[in-house]
Amino acid sequence: MLSILSIKRYYGEDLALKEAPVPRPPSVRVMSAAKSIGEQMAAWRKLQGLTAAQVAERASISRNTLRRIETGDAGVSFQAFLGVARALGVLDAVVTATDPYETDLGRARADDTLPKRVRQ
Repeated sequence: MLSILSIKRYYGEDLALKEAPVPRPPSVRVMSAAKSIGEQMAAWRKLQGLTAAQVAERASISRNTLRRIETGDAGVSFQAFLGVARALGVLDAVVTATDPYETDLGRARADDTLPKRVRQ
């Protein structure tokens, strides 16, 4: 049976556990946007006369996850958010709202070739 010491000797390196970095909390602006978007999703649901259970089922998420989205919890998965947008019929509007070519800057640079990545 291999001991940890023999494994360290074999690999010739220190296998000490490193502390995971502490994630930074979201900014005030991000939290405000999440709350506003959540309220808007709740308004869309209510305008369509849909219950939370109906939207959650259509989005393939739990009612608790829907509640987290509607209350502006920025930690909810992107997939869950997009599923709710689809269930409410606003997914295309979300996609269009983030399309850079729908902005003045995007249209002005539409003929430019985008780089594969941007480096500092």
